[in-house]
Amino acid sequence: MKFPIAIEPATDSTAWGVVVPDLPGCFSAGDSTEDAAINAVEAIELHCEALVEDGVEIPVPRPLAEWQADPEFAGWMWALVDVDVSHFESGAEPVNITLPRWLVAEIDAHAKVRGVTRADFLADAARAALR
Repeated sequence: MKFPIAIEPATDSTAWGVVVPDLPGCFSAGDSTEDAAINAVEAIELHCEALVEDGVEIPVPRPLAEWQADPEFAGWMWALVDVDVSHFESGAEPVNITLPRWLVAEIDAHAKVRGVTRADFLADAARAALR
């Protein structure tokens, strides 16, 4: 799943700060923007693990453009970080569905561009439709 992260520029006395707007309370920091993004992935993984342990579903990230338009984050930099949350989700169940061949080809093309499997793509699309 790709999560937008808001990166607050460092100052002489602070590191680069990171907030994950789709996961309230999930934040991190780093000595560089690269470190901040790497640390954000770890923070997201830990946050998602805690959500699942508490019986809370991992939210589907909102589109980056929606967060960029939020005045709360004016002046912040943005990035997308890819986090595999599938190992936090239990009770996977195989599903046999029939779709038109052209639709399967479109799904596979979109999944490939995003670097995910067909199943991950369909699960993300279902989560987005259900929110």
